[in-house]
Amino acid sequence: MQSLPIIDAHQHFWDLERNYLPWLCDEPPIPFRYGDYSAIRRTYLPKDYRHDSRDYRIVGTVYVETEWDPRTPVDETRWVHALADREGLPTVMVAQARLNQPDVEEVLAQHSAFPRVRGIRHKPTSAPSPADIDPGIPGSMGDPAWRRGYAQLAKYGLSFDLQTPWWHFEEAAELAADFPETQIIINHTGLPADRSKEGLSGWRRAMQYVAAQPNVAIKISGIGLPGQAWTADVNRDVVLETIDIFGIDRCMFASNFPVDSLVAEFGTIFGGFMTITAELSDSDQRKLFHDNAVAFYRMPTDTGMAE
Repeated sequence: MQSLPIIDAHQHFWDLERNYLPWLCDEPPIPFRYGDYSAIRRTYLPKDYRHDSRDYRIVGTVYVETEWDPRTPVDETRWVHALADREGLPTVMVAQARLNQPDVEEVLAQHSAFPRVRGIRHKPTSAPSPADIDPGIPGSMGDPAWRRGYAQLAKYGLSFDLQTPWWHFEEAAELAADFPETQIIINHTGLPADRSKEGLSGWRRAMQYVAAQPNVAIKISGIGLPGQAWTADVNRDVVLETIDIFGIDRCMFASNFPVDSLVAEFGTIFGGFMTITAELSDSDQRKLFHDNAVAFYRMPTDTGMAE
């Protein structure tokens, strides 16, 4: 087992025999960035995660909402807390709230009453490409109703996990500037799926733009490419450029399991992160794999997961 203590900053559990997650339960499947996702349309619980991560010293995890039935978002939080009390995982969670809905403050108040809740994720409406952006459309970061919901996060001491393609990072930067008291944590490295020279150039500029806001951090995860093996060589530049742009103190690693099991085994991903960062100091590696997640998600230092 690797000796470096790891906080997995982004992972999921689901029990499809008991709970309704439309994207995993309904037919037909939705369009998905990794293509066919039938392999993960099955129950995935802490025993499965522990098996996948068995070669690594995982000392805590951050559960991120799973597109649970949006009619009952607090039920997911209740289920996660019961799971954690029983299984010792996850350590903390990011809950679901539809920020543009009229009942959003009531939902946030209910979430915040649970001790493991640290933040909220609501994927804003996004354009399929940089050329298709329509500012201010319903459900987007520029939508007045969505922003009114977002404004409530600070009242409840909640951070915001932002999953959106990099071409919306100008809007994200405006959001960060307008609400400086709310910590934004970008999911999945800004989704750099287009690895062409032009695509990476656009991603890099957008990352630099949003990183100029001090209340924005980022999770290095979700960088698999459909139909291509996940290797350190394929992903090295994306990882190192992200660290260079945001700095050691605002980056953290995550598995995105079981979703990223569609593109690689757990050990391939975390082994790749370790290979890519092998030349960094021990203290910098510890920040990326452990300390930063503890800080941003306000986690107990004695996370308590059995090694």
